[in-house]
Amino acid sequence: MVIDNIQSNTIELQLPAWRPGRYELQHFAKNIQRFEVFSFQEVVQFHKITKDRWLIYTTDLEEVTVKFIYFANIQNAGSSFIDESVMYVNFVNCMPYLQGRMDEPCELEMVLPKEYKIACGMPTGNHIFHPKNYCELVDSPLLASPYLQHQSYQVENIDFHVWFLGNYTPNWTKLLAEFQRFTEKQIHVMGSFPEKDYHFINWILPTSFYHGVEHRNSTMIVLGPDSEGDGLYNDILGVSSHELYHAWNICKIRPVEMMPYDFTKENYFPTGFVAEGVTTYYGDLFLVQSGVFTSEQYLKELETILKRHFEQDGLAFQSLVESSFDLWLDGYSQAIPHRRVSIYQKGAIVSLILDLMIRLRFGHQKSLETVMQILWERFGKMGIGYSLIDYQRVCEEVYGRSLSSYFKDCIHGNTPLESMINELLDAFGLQMQWNKEGKIHLEILDGENENLKLWLNL
Repeated sequence: MVIDNIQSNTIELQLPAWRPGRYELQHFAKNIQRFEVFSFQEVVQFHKITKDRWLIYTTDLEEVTVKFIYFANIQNAGSSFIDESVMYVNFVNCMPYLQGRMDEPCELEMVLPKEYKIACGMPTGNHIFHPKNYCELVDSPLLASPYLQHQSYQVENIDFHVWFLGNYTPNWTKLLAEFQRFTEKQIHVMGSFPEKDYHFINWILPTSFYHGVEHRNSTMIVLGPDSEGDGLYNDILGVSSHELYHAWNICKIRPVEMMPYDFTKENYFPTGFVAEGVTTYYGDLFLVQSGVFTSEQYLKELETILKRHFEQDGLAFQSLVESSFDLWLDGYSQAIPHRRVSIYQKGAIVSLILDLMIRLRFGHQKSLETVMQILWERFGKMGIGYSLIDYQRVCEEVYGRSLSSYFKDCIHGNTPLESMINELLDAFGLQMQWNKEGKIHLEILDGENENLKLWLNL
């Protein structure tokens, strides 16, 4: 790492302690094996001032070179990995930033064999990249291998790229057609797309895996096993639709507490249920509304979400706001019994409740889509962070009356939601039922129900 134009006696380098998309401290500095600083071959003095921050002494120096080795051996969507045929780099793991100069452009060179192909949201020429600032660099993971497969499609003159690495060759004609359908649906609903292009980067492993991470104009998805067939293909569709919606929801429609990201510590925010719950709800719903999933496939996915919440977390003490805040404490590990709810599963369920409430009140002329459209126009497009109060105000604006009871019971409280859900589902010809073992089944009482057809675009 070459740092030029130094104009001070000391400079400070900071390696992120966490990465966007996973709201927990991950302490990437623990993977740095060696760290050295030079100026024209002369050793430059430095010392650590925190676990992941270095103070470098630069008196009379205009340029220094920082050299370090990063141990990259973890295969998942948010880490970094290298072997004899793959280089996967999440730059947020291993590239420090210079304090006070994060907004400056930089140049990145990847030294790779000529036969390697590169999947990355940043454009490249001869393996050289020019991110406009540090945030663009660390929001652009890179997968390189001679075995990458690639196809693309267009929606509204925007190029969408699909990449695959692994022992898996999709039915490209079917996949591109179905990707195009859910992409068109999402853009139609939101009104415009935030980026000039987009990359779905898929790494298919021989072992069981399910992980996706959203980025500015790309998503990194790691799935397996590669022998799963139709199940794997449906997972590819589900994760891809979910991650694409994140291009709006969290990448642009971002909580005010994260404007901007502070990579040195926790960025507590109470609206994780919006960032992940709404996205989980719409990731599947867009697939049925675009005709990629059948109604039976969609309702099976909805049943799975209901089962995961009510059979596992239904008795949990925390509210969605509390569990959003506590993502930074234990949000991605096994919790003690009856403490925490999932911002993904319960977040999707309360999104379902609000969507059906708005649809029934306005005869499907308005929906939760309307709320997200307003958030995109007022906050996402403008680069303004939204607060929990902002979200409630927009929801009430769309609904046309107070939603204090909904926010009290569903968002701020831990009131059981079974009766509320079933009262709404009944108007859509559906019902959530329990068997003698306490297992949930979503029953279709009236497949010809008009509300059901309008909701699912049947």
